Amino acid sequence: MKVRPQYPDHQSQPLPSTHRASGRTGLASRRMFRLGIMATAALGTLGAVAGAAQAVTIDEGYSSDHGGMAFANNETLALSNIETPTTFQDSFTIHQYGAVDSANLRNDATAESVYCSADAPCRAVSLSFQIVTMAGTDIHLNANNYSNADNVHCAGCETVAGAYQFVVDTPAAFTLSDSAKAQLATIHRELNALSDSKLSISDVQSQADALALQVASILKNAAATSPEGPIVRPLNEPSFTPTVKVYRDFQQH
Repeated sequence: MKVRPQYPDHQSQPLPSTHRASGRTGLASRRMFRLGIMATAALGTLGAVAGAAQAVTIDEGYSSDHGGMAFANNETLALSNIETPTTFQDSFTIHQYGAVDSANLRNDATAESVYCSADAPCRAVSLSFQIVTMAGTDIHLNANNYSNADNVHCAGCETVAGAYQFVVDTPAAFTLSDSAKAQLATIHRELNALSDSKLSISDVQSQADALALQVASILKNAAATSPEGPIVRPLNEPSFTPTVKVYRDFQQH
């Protein structure tokens, strides 16, 4: 499997244990973190809350209707203020595409806490999980994965945004099995459970990261069983293997 990314190829690294405390300040800070421990499927091992958590969304459409181009755009916003001091929003979306020539993907998680006081601080948590499957031997990939957490005149507020993007590339088109979808639905229920306002912010982050690892494992196993398909292999690339790339961007303020 060969994918031609249009973004800089950042060095693989495990989930970071630290967070960035400041808001986003330009393109230079829009970094995507690839999780090295889950980078390729070819490798063997590897208070009340406002806003109801969303259900798993599955886009079964194929890109053939778009001239070989796949588009996926997901965003989640949690906004807390004096009237709604505690908010939690999450999304968990699966986009399944067939053979594609190019893919434009964007995943955004935004959290804002505004105009609360130190005596009555706000809390906003926004988490977005985007899963995209596609097939092809020379795909133009433009993947963007951003998070943004801001406190606006909000002393003592807790604001967290986490964006997780999973890109599955296989030589031949395939769809996730009912079993894999059921496993992913279970993970989304666990993601919803992070809405418990009694959880510390550090627990929210660590548990979201742990769920991302589980998603990557499920996708890796699913991709490993995908059909190889009748493909032409260049002499300098003797084999194409399924891959699962994971990008993570997390901000806490």
